[in-house]
Amino acid sequence: MLELMLLFIVVALVAGYFGFFALSGTAALIAQVLFFLAILLIIFRGVGDALRGRPPI
Repeated sequence: MLELMLLFIVVALVAGYFGFFALSGTAALIAQVLFFLAILLIIFRGVGDALRGRPPI
């Protein structure tokens, strides 16, 4: 998921450079959503592992 986020950031930067601002904004928004989704999944997994008694790696 983080790889997709980085891909959309690169697409946003390249599109912004070439003047495709609508595409750039859309790609940046998708990258932002994927970033926060990845952070939430990491937090939920850590909480779930802590509740099960698994030690952090």
